[in-house]
Amino acid sequence: MLPPRSAFPPGFLFGTATSAYQIEGHAAGGPGPSHWDTFAATPGNVRGGANGARACDHYHRWAEDLDLVAGAGFDLYRFSTSWARVMPEGSGPVNAEGLDFYDRLVDGMCARGLKPALTLYHWELPAALADLGGWRNRDTALRFGDFAEAIGRRLGDRVHSIAPINEPWCASWLGHFEGLHAPGLRDIRATARAMHHLLLGHGRAIEALRGLGLGNLGAVCNFEHVLPADESPEAAAAAARHDAIMNRFFVEALFRGRYPEEVLAGIAPHLPPGWEADFPGIQAPLDWFGINYYTCKRIAPAPAPALWPGYAAAPGPLPKTALGWEICPEGLEALLIRIARDYTGALPLLITENGMAAPDTLVDGACEDAERIAYHAAHLEACRRAMAAGVPLAGYTAWSLLDNFEWAEGYEARFCLVHVDFESLQRTPKASYAAFKRALEG
Repeated sequence: MLPPRSAFPPGFLFGTATSAYQIEGHAAGGPGPSHWDTFAATPGNVRGGANGARACDHYHRWAEDLDLVAGAGFDLYRFSTSWARVMPEGSGPVNAEGLDFYDRLVDGMCARGLKPALTLYHWELPAALADLGGWRNRDTALRFGDFAEAIGRRLGDRVHSIAPINEPWCASWLGHFEGLHAPGLRDIRATARAMHHLLLGHGRAIEALRGLGLGNLGAVCNFEHVLPADESPEAAAAAARHDAIMNRFFVEALFRGRYPEEVLAGIAPHLPPGWEADFPGIQAPLDWFGINYYTCKRIAPAPAPALWPGYAAAPGPLPKTALGWEICPEGLEALLIRIARDYTGALPLLITENGMAAPDTLVDGACEDAERIAYHAAHLEACRRAMAAGVPLAGYTAWSLLDNFEWAEGYEARFCLVHVDFESLQRTPKASYAAFKRALEG
């Protein structure tokens, strides 16, 4: 059983989330190519050779999907805009059809009593900008400010909140260091520059949106609860490096105007000239801070000889999701307390993503995903404990509404409250959807 709405303070917001490329169908509506189109077209990058060309066809079925959000009783719908859909070349003229789509989508949310929570960038870089170096190129951050202004002018009068960039760690580290996401690089210089320029782009977007008189602006970062794999000093040092890269790099830039020394030890020679001068813009004041949390990670030193950062993930004893991620709600509680204590203070915090992948199948037209219900229940209880400890948590968003294109995992990893048959595109609410509906009525 999920804790009922009445177990949370009045005004606590419950939502669910999606992202543009994962559900819309990027072949529809006249967008330019995205670097995820390029990445997915390279054999071996995406499981099953999948791509986002059709996805869930949300571009045409958005009204049905918003009915599902409203039907469950959610207060808030977190969605993203596709930069390549709105500006096919990454700059210059906008695609009127793309902006019109998001206009209809936001109007549809408002008509259903949903608060539109907009994320400007959920990893969809226009291929035209990728060809010019993408986030390695400082100019991309400047063009992102132009994109933010175009979206803000069109949608800003109706959206509830705006975050410029979702999970900059994934866009930079997974995409440029580990090569697991677009653009698929394994290049430390590219990584250092992408990490910095994503933060610069965030600051430019906040500046542009504030210039339009818009408020309720935030940032969204992903975090893992990091644990040493054993009690050795070497494991503790390795865990501290991973924590600095994964958890501290972006939040320290946003709230303290610095990068952790453990990260600078590896990337300082590769950062762009004059990077320190960008912190005033990166530190633009925020109205809230969003936390995406899924799992903990146990870290061991990498076998010698090992290049920086010199660590590796180790298996742990907790129950695991379909992707092998440990289920660790205690980690969410610890992170909320830590972030509020060390960085954000009284600033409202939001859980902007939380969920699990499971091998969901339909049996007699139903999907009984009891493990997902237990996952959300445990993490909501972790939120309650953190709030009792004084954390100013203002909302919880379940990832995700629809089974979708799960990036490098293709269509095999299902995180969502609604089952999608990727042949017929039939939507079938799972037991977890019904559990949220009951909880939000209580």
